[in-house]
Amino acid sequence: MQLVVARIGRAHGIKGEVTVEVRTDEPELRLAPGAVLLTDPAATGPLTIETGRVHSGRLLLRFEGVKDRTGAEALRNTLLIAEVDPEELPEDEDEYYDHQLMDLDVVTADGVEVGRITEISHLPSQDLFIVERPDGSEVMIPFVEEIVREIDLEEQKAVITPPPGLIDDQAEIASSRDDSA
Repeated sequence: MQLVVARIGRAHGIKGEVTVEVRTDEPELRLAPGAVLLTDPAATGPLTIETGRVHSGRLLLRFEGVKDRTGAEALRNTLLIAEVDPEELPEDEDEYYDHQLMDLDVVTADGVEVGRITEISHLPSQDLFIVERPDGSEVMIPFVEEIVREIDLEEQKAVITPPPGLIDDQAEIASSRDDSA
């Protein structure tokens, strides 16, 4: 399975380093020296990471064969893609990769169907499940322990205990928008 793990930003300095926007929870594993990454656009890669370091809170990478600022700048906005075994699990048993959570059925603790996870939004304060309801509307569910009580990968479901108004209010807001259109 292929996962986007970073996006290359601007060149840094004159020796071929680039800034990267990290898109993985495991940069020390996915963006380590020696890692070979596919790219989008594909013609740019594959790229092999030669060195990596943190400078002023930003990850800087240098790739084999890229020795100057011109070469580094040519990589700008390239997506870096890692090949990941779909059966691979994060080290912590309460962590999940996005691809494991996509398309899970979401149900309440008493078995009421809420919908299906179609997207995971990573916000600074918490992650959100974007859930498509059976009627086509969407509801946002914070991925926090107080609400998401269980993730069952074998049964392909997420069990939630939503606080009052989380599910009903969002559905009513969406339907009122549809009615006014």
